[in-house]
Parts: sequence; C-alpha cells; structure tokens
Amino acid sequence: MSDRFTEYPLDKVHRLFEPGPVVLVSTADEQGRANLMTNGFNMTVRHSSTIALVVGPWDHSFSALRATGECVIGLPGRDILETVVDIGNVSGADTDKWERFGLTPAPAATVRAPLVSECFANVECTVADDRLVGDYDLWLLRIEKAWIDPAAPAASEVHHRGDGTFSTNGDLIDLRRRMTKWEALTRD
Repeated sequence: MSDRFTEYPLDKVHRLFEPGPVVLVSTADEQGRANLMTNGFNMTVRHSSTIALVVGPWDHSFSALRATGECVIGLPGRDILETVVDIGNVSGADTDKWERFGLTPAPAATVRAPLVSECFANVECTVADDRLVGDYDLWLLRIEKAWIDPAAPAASEVHHRGDGTFSTNGDLIDLRRRMTKWEALTRD
C-alpha cells in the first residue's frame, strides 16, 4: 500500500459518498395529519422516474409512508438549513412540526402529503417498490409530479457531510458539449 493513504474507518465511509441533498419528507397519515422529517439518505435511481429514500421504523413518518404509499420530497435551500436540522431533532409523534417551525403546507396535485412552501423544489412521489424496506429501509419512489421555484438560485441544494457539517453546491461547471453520449440528458 502506498504511503499516501491511511486506513479509513468503515463506519464513516458514507461521508465520502454523501448520498444526496438534505431533503424534507412530507407525509400525511390515513387521518390526514401531516408530518415532516429531515432526510440525508436519498438518491436518484433513474433519470426521470425513480428516486430512493431511506426511511426506517425509527422514523415517525415510516408508518404514514407504509400506510399511504405517498410522500412529498421538498428540497430546502441554505436559507432554512438551521430549521431543517432542528426538524430532524424532534419527533412528529408528539410535535406538529409544521406549526412549531413555522413552515407552510401547500396542496399537492397527486398525493395527500403537502408540498413545503419554503422549499425551492417539491417532488410528489408514490411508492414504486418496497421490497428493500425490510432489509435496508430503502424505498423506491415513483415521481408523479415535480415543482420548482424559478426564482430560486441555481444549484441551491445543501448536502450533509455525514458528521454534522454541511456544504452547498459550488461553482457550476458546464460540460454539456462534451457529454456526446448523453445528449438527451443535457438538453433543457
């Protein structure tokens, strides 16, 4: 092994990969009670139709997602990051997070869970596949509808570094012309 490298702890490897942006997951239970949770373990699975999200039985939102098969993924910007972290420190089992943190639910078009008005983007989802939930707490979600605030700054996502620190997207590097094999993905 090269002198350049030192061993890295296996329980911290997730910090190297950073799974995706920090998001707010909005759910509504069968009685229509809405809840929010903070989530940092998510990823795209297919370019236009599927995303994956880790939600386990330790999360209050788990039972609503299991019962209804629906949620909204809200992408918050830096401007509400401290609120997003605070949401993650409180259980929806005994707290109305919408009221406590002053966030505004807005009606979704295809699911019962509300959009998060303070987020720069919201994605309405239904459960496409829950076969990995038992072993990995991993839900595959079908994107039903997506919304974005065109006035929001480009690349507003915030990423958790896995250790309580966060980063925002940096400089935008445009290499669309070089991606000749993937031209269909580079067109707006």
